Amino acid sequence: MESHSMTSGTSDARSVLAPTSSSLEYCPHVWDTAAPTTRQKRAVRLIDGIVSGDESWIYCYEPENKRQSAVWMFQGEENPTKKVAIFVSKAGHIATIPLNEQRTVTADWYTTICLPKIITELRKINQDNASSHTAQKTRQYLTKENMELLDHSPYSPDLSPNDFFTFPKIKNRLRGQRFQSPEEAVDAFKNAILDLPANEWNKCFENWFERLQMCINLRGEYFEKQ
Repeated sequence: MESHSMTSGTSDARSVLAPTSSSLEYCPHVWDTAAPTTRQKRAVRLIDGIVSGDESWIYCYEPENKRQSAVWMFQGEENPTKKVAIFVSKAGHIATIPLNEQRTVTADWYTTICLPKIITELRKINQDNASSHTAQKTRQYLTKENMELLDHSPYSPDLSPNDFFTFPKIKNRLRGQRFQSPEEAVDAFKNAILDLPANEWNKCFENWFERLQMCINLRGEYFEKQ
Protein backbone atom coordinates (compact mmCIF):
# COMPACT_ATOMS: atom_id res chain seq x y z
CA MET A 1 0.00 0.00 0.00
CA GLU A 2 1.06 3.55 -0.56
CA SER A 3 0.20 6.80 1.18
CA HIS A 4 0.79 10.34 0.08
CA SER A 5 1.41 13.68 1.65
CA MET A 6 0.13 16.15 -0.89
CA THR A 7 2.22 19.12 -1.93
CA SER A 8 1.29 22.36 -3.65
CA GLY A 9 2.19 20.82 -7.02
CA THR A 10 -0.42 20.10 -9.69
CA SER A 11 -2.48 22.84 -8.06
CA ASP A 12 -4.38 23.67 -11.24
CA ALA A 13 -5.54 20.08 -11.60
CA ARG A 14 -6.57 19.89 -8.00
CA SER A 15 -8.38 23.22 -8.11
CA VAL A 16 -10.61 21.79 -10.83
CA LEU A 17 -11.20 18.48 -9.12
CA ALA A 18 -11.09 19.42 -5.46
CA PRO A 19 -14.23 19.15 -3.35
CA THR A 20 -15.41 22.43 -1.87
CA SER A 21 -14.04 22.04 1.65
CA SER A 22 -12.05 24.82 3.28
CA SER A 23 -10.15 22.21 5.33
CA LEU A 24 -8.26 21.02 2.24
CA GLU A 25 -5.68 23.77 2.37
CA TYR A 26 -3.49 22.20 -0.32
CA CYS A 27 -6.31 22.53 -2.88
CA PRO A 28 -6.87 26.10 -4.16
CA HIS A 29 -10.54 26.45 -5.09
CA VAL A 30 -10.31 28.71 -8.11
CA TRP A 31 -13.56 27.41 -9.56
CA ASP A 32 -15.58 26.50 -6.50
CA THR A 33 -18.57 28.50 -7.74
CA ALA A 34 -18.57 26.93 -11.18
CA ALA A 35 -21.34 24.51 -12.11
CA PRO A 36 -20.26 20.83 -12.07
CA THR A 37 -20.54 20.54 -15.84
CA THR A 38 -18.34 23.61 -16.30
CA ARG A 39 -15.79 22.25 -13.82
CA GLN A 40 -15.74 18.97 -15.72
CA LYS A 41 -15.15 20.70 -19.06
CA ARG A 42 -12.32 22.76 -17.61
CA ALA A 43 -10.78 19.61 -16.15
CA VAL A 44 -10.83 17.97 -19.58
CA ARG A 45 -9.11 20.98 -21.16
CA LEU A 46 -6.52 20.90 -18.39
CA ILE A 47 -5.76 17.23 -18.96
CA ASP A 48 -5.27 17.93 -22.67
CA GLY A 49 -2.48 20.39 -21.87
CA ILE A 50 -0.37 18.23 -19.55
CA VAL A 51 2.69 16.25 -20.59
CA SER A 52 3.99 13.61 -18.17
CA GLY A 53 7.68 12.72 -18.30
CA ASP A 54 9.83 10.07 -16.63
CA GLU A 55 12.83 7.80 -17.20
CA SER A 56 13.29 4.04 -17.18
CA TRP A 57 15.76 1.30 -18.09
CA ILE A 58 15.03 -0.71 -21.24
CA TYR A 59 16.50 -4.23 -21.21
CA CYS A 60 17.54 -6.44 -24.11
CA TYR A 61 15.67 -9.21 -22.34
CA GLU A 62 12.77 -9.06 -19.88
CA PRO A 63 12.13 -12.56 -18.43
CA GLU A 64 8.53 -13.72 -18.52
CA ASN A 65 8.75 -15.26 -15.07
CA LYS A 66 11.06 -15.78 -12.08
CA ARG A 67 12.31 -19.12 -13.42
CA GLN A 68 13.52 -17.54 -16.65
CA SER A 69 15.12 -14.75 -14.65
CA ALA A 70 17.03 -17.26 -12.50
CA VAL A 71 18.26 -19.14 -15.57
CA TRP A 72 19.49 -15.89 -17.11
CA MET A 73 21.47 -15.01 -14.02
CA PHE A 74 22.81 -18.55 -13.64
CA GLN A 75 24.18 -18.51 -17.16
CA GLY A 76 26.06 -15.34 -16.32
CA GLU A 77 25.06 -13.62 -19.53
CA GLU A 78 25.04 -9.87 -19.71
CA ASN A 79 21.73 -8.13 -20.18
CA PRO A 80 22.61 -4.82 -21.86
CA THR A 81 20.43 -1.87 -20.96
CA LYS A 82 19.74 1.65 -22.08
CA LYS A 83 17.97 4.36 -20.14
CA VAL A 84 15.32 6.41 -21.92
CA ALA A 85 13.26 9.47 -21.09
CA ILE A 86 9.66 9.19 -22.16
CA PHE A 87 7.00 11.86 -22.52
CA VAL A 88 3.29 11.19 -22.99
CA SER A 89 0.04 13.15 -22.98
CA LYS A 90 -3.65 12.40 -23.20
CA ALA A 91 -3.20 12.42 -26.97
CA GLY A 92 -0.56 9.68 -26.78
CA HIS A 93 3.18 9.22 -27.08
CA ILE A 94 5.20 12.40 -27.61
CA ALA A 95 8.82 11.24 -27.49
CA THR A 96 11.18 8.54 -26.28
CA ILE A 97 14.70 9.94 -25.91
CA PRO A 98 17.57 7.52 -25.15
CA LEU A 99 20.70 8.44 -23.23
CA ASN A 100 23.34 7.59 -25.80
CA GLU A 101 26.56 8.76 -24.19
CA GLN A 102 25.80 8.32 -20.49
CA ARG A 103 23.85 6.21 -18.01
CA THR A 104 22.78 8.91 -15.56
CA VAL A 105 20.15 11.57 -16.17
CA THR A 106 21.70 14.88 -15.12
CA ALA A 107 20.22 18.37 -15.14
CA ASP A 108 22.71 19.28 -17.86
CA TRP A 109 21.58 16.45 -20.17
CA TYR A 110 17.95 17.07 -19.32
CA THR A 111 18.02 20.78 -20.19
CA THR A 112 20.44 20.80 -23.13
CA ILE A 113 19.58 17.57 -24.95
CA CYS A 114 16.30 16.10 -23.71
CA LEU A 115 13.81 18.91 -23.10
CA PRO A 116 14.79 20.98 -26.18
CA LYS A 117 13.61 18.06 -28.35
CA ILE A 118 10.05 18.33 -27.04
CA ILE A 119 9.82 21.96 -25.95
CA THR A 120 7.34 22.82 -28.71
CA GLU A 121 4.97 20.17 -27.30
CA LEU A 122 5.04 21.52 -23.75
CA ARG A 123 2.64 23.80 -21.93
CA LYS A 124 2.50 22.03 -18.58
CA ILE A 125 4.82 19.22 -17.53
CA ASN A 126 4.40 16.72 -14.72
CA GLN A 127 7.48 14.83 -13.53
CA ASP A 128 8.71 13.14 -10.38
CA ASN A 129 11.21 14.49 -7.86
CA ALA A 130 14.40 13.07 -9.38
CA SER A 131 17.35 15.41 -8.87
CA SER A 132 17.56 16.18 -12.59
CA HIS A 133 13.91 17.29 -12.54
CA THR A 134 14.08 19.44 -9.43
CA ALA A 135 17.51 21.00 -10.04
CA GLN A 136 17.66 24.77 -10.20
CA LYS A 137 19.02 24.55 -13.74
CA THR A 138 15.93 22.61 -14.84
CA ARG A 139 13.52 24.98 -13.14
CA GLN A 140 15.28 27.98 -14.65
CA TYR A 141 15.10 26.40 -18.11
CA LEU A 142 11.35 25.71 -17.80
CA THR A 143 10.74 29.23 -16.50
CA LYS A 144 12.71 30.74 -19.38
CA GLU A 145 10.62 28.74 -21.85
CA ASN A 146 7.38 29.76 -20.10
CA MET A 147 6.59 26.18 -19.18
CA GLU A 148 4.50 25.42 -16.10
CA LEU A 149 5.96 22.74 -13.83
CA LEU A 150 3.43 20.61 -11.96
CA ASP A 151 5.26 19.15 -8.99
CA HIS A 152 4.83 15.53 -7.99
CA SER A 153 4.04 14.18 -4.52
CA PRO A 154 7.06 12.28 -3.06
CA TYR A 155 7.01 8.48 -3.16
CA SER A 156 3.86 8.37 -5.26
CA PRO A 157 4.43 6.23 -8.37
CA ASP A 158 0.71 5.46 -8.45
CA LEU A 159 0.12 9.16 -9.20
CA SER A 160 2.44 9.15 -12.22
CA PRO A 161 0.93 8.06 -15.59
CA ASN A 162 4.20 6.56 -16.79
CA ASP A 163 4.71 4.57 -13.58
CA PHE A 164 1.22 3.14 -13.26
CA PHE A 165 0.49 2.79 -16.99
CA THR A 166 3.14 3.32 -19.67
CA PHE A 167 6.13 1.42 -18.27
CA PRO A 168 4.30 -1.67 -16.95
CA LYS A 169 2.01 -1.82 -19.99
CA ILE A 170 4.81 -1.70 -22.57
CA LYS A 171 7.37 -3.77 -20.67
CA ASN A 172 4.81 -6.54 -20.19
CA ARG A 173 4.34 -6.62 -23.95
CA LEU A 174 8.07 -7.07 -24.47
CA ARG A 175 8.57 -9.78 -21.86
CA GLY A 176 10.18 -12.95 -23.21
CA GLN A 177 11.58 -11.23 -26.31
CA ARG A 178 15.34 -11.08 -26.84
CA PHE A 179 16.90 -8.13 -28.62
CA GLN A 180 20.37 -8.06 -30.15
CA SER A 181 21.26 -4.63 -28.81
CA PRO A 182 19.95 -1.91 -26.49
CA GLU A 183 19.12 0.15 -29.56
CA GLU A 184 16.92 -2.65 -30.94
CA ALA A 185 15.20 -2.92 -27.55
CA VAL A 186 14.50 0.82 -27.50
CA ASP A 187 13.07 0.67 -31.03
CA ALA A 188 10.77 -2.18 -29.97
CA PHE A 189 9.73 -0.14 -26.93
CA LYS A 190 8.87 2.85 -29.15
CA ASN A 191 6.90 0.70 -31.61
CA ALA A 192 4.92 -0.92 -28.80
CA ILE A 193 3.98 2.52 -27.47
CA LEU A 194 2.93 3.73 -30.91
CA ASP A 195 0.68 0.67 -31.26
CA LEU A 196 -1.43 1.71 -28.28
CA PRO A 197 -4.81 3.05 -29.44
CA ALA A 198 -5.83 6.60 -28.60
CA ASN A 199 -8.59 5.51 -26.23
CA GLU A 200 -6.00 3.83 -23.94
CA TRP A 201 -4.20 7.14 -23.44
CA ASN A 202 -7.54 8.84 -22.74
CA LYS A 203 -8.32 6.22 -20.11
CA CYS A 204 -4.82 6.56 -18.63
CA PHE A 205 -5.14 10.30 -18.03
CA GLU A 206 -8.73 10.04 -16.84
CA ASN A 207 -7.57 7.37 -14.39
CA TRP A 208 -4.73 9.64 -13.28
CA PHE A 209 -7.17 12.41 -12.37
CA GLU A 210 -9.45 9.92 -10.63
CA ARG A 211 -6.47 8.86 -8.53
CA LEU A 212 -5.70 12.49 -7.71
CA GLN A 213 -9.34 13.01 -6.76
CA MET A 214 -9.26 9.98 -4.47
CA CYS A 215 -6.10 11.33 -2.87
CA ILE A 216 -7.80 14.69 -2.33
CA ASN A 217 -10.94 13.10 -0.89
CA LEU A 218 -8.83 11.17 1.63
CA ARG A 219 -6.92 14.32 2.61
CA GLY A 220 -3.65 13.18 1.10
CA GLU A 221 -3.77 9.66 2.53
CA TYR A 222 -4.50 7.66 -0.58
CA PHE A 223 -4.08 3.89 -0.21
CA GLU A 224 -3.97 1.44 -3.06
CA LYS A 225 -3.75 -2.33 -2.97
CA GLN A 226 -0.64 -3.77 -4.61
